[in-house]
Amino acid sequence: MAYDLAIVGAGIVGLAHAVAALRRGLKVVVLDREARPIGASIRNFGFVTVTGQRRGDTWRRAKRSAEVWAELAPRAGIAIEQRGLWVLARRPESVAVLEAFKATEMGEACELFSAAQARSQLNGLQPDQLSAALHSTADVRVESKEALPRLIALLEGEGVKFKFGVAVHGVDPPRLETARGPVVAEAAIVCPGDDLSSLFPEIYERRSVTRCILQMLRLAPPATRLPAPVMSDLSLVRYRGYADLPESAALLARLELEQADCLKHGIHLIVAQSADGSLVVGDSHHYASSPDPFADSDVEDLILQETRAVLGAAPPVRSRWTGTYASAAQDMFCEAPCNKVRLVVVTSGTGASTAFAIAEETMDGLFGAAAPRPFP
Repeated sequence: MAYDLAIVGAGIVGLAHAVAALRRGLKVVVLDREARPIGASIRNFGFVTVTGQRRGDTWRRAKRSAEVWAELAPRAGIAIEQRGLWVLARRPESVAVLEAFKATEMGEACELFSAAQARSQLNGLQPDQLSAALHSTADVRVESKEALPRLIALLEGEGVKFKFGVAVHGVDPPRLETARGPVVAEAAIVCPGDDLSSLFPEIYERRSVTRCILQMLRLAPPATRLPAPVMSDLSLVRYRGYADLPESAALLARLELEQADCLKHGIHLIVAQSADGSLVVGDSHHYASSPDPFADSDVEDLILQETRAVLGAAPPVRSRWTGTYASAAQDMFCEAPCNKVRLVVVTSGTGASTAFAIAEETMDGLFGAAAPRPFP
């Protein structure tokens, strides 16, 4: 069978391109070397983060992607587990960052609360210090390990063909070479995540792409329900929407004195809550072309220490895992290695937050600009 478009990779970036292609009425096949999604797209928080994304294109893409998630989730039976975000500022320097952020266009969906105002809305959370808190209504969270299979099922029901367990080792439309024989498609979009060597390795080398590995935990349900996902001061020097503001320099200097170990291991805190009450907590960041796959107990202790400082307690650990994603100085890139082919890689760990908007841009570049259509 011949297709209009072949998509290599069934992570969230590949699936987002399948959505965008389906909206154009294209006949689509999605190829993935694994038997099911097991990569970065299901090892994360499922947090569609708008607030705090890098100012400009990344923030704009996150806003648009959140809109698409809101449209697709009910169609696919994907539950929105939580809405919004609380950033708890424990230091005066953090308050200055939040005040500056709120004054930008990125703070349009945010409100800044005093410590007393925030405590009244935090459902009994007891941070060891609290100077102020930023509340945003722009963000949503899904359960990744459930959301991706449901999105795949929705796409299959609309006619997208999926071929799992099929490794692609050559892309030159109208022919793709796979370990199970050729696939015929007029165009191809390659979304390989952190597979840096199978297809177009020269592009990854030129762009200095490496891998990031991170540690995450699931904790037992606490006694209270979180009002929304929670971040801490450490996030303000990691998420570029905050960290690129001049006010963040003073906060970084203080954190270098008080939490140097957390900065060394790239730790910032996100705590999100699942339907069963359990908490998804993380994460750390270490970089290498082939990173060590083993979790470090000292890093885990630092994550739990920050969890206790923000929540007042850290429930017992139920499970732990490592995630991995492609990483580079830019947040993403899209290249045309040959005619009718696009290589699309998110290199900032923001796939769930930005992929749907990126996919619309990719389709415009490959097939011509078109206004987004409703999902079939």
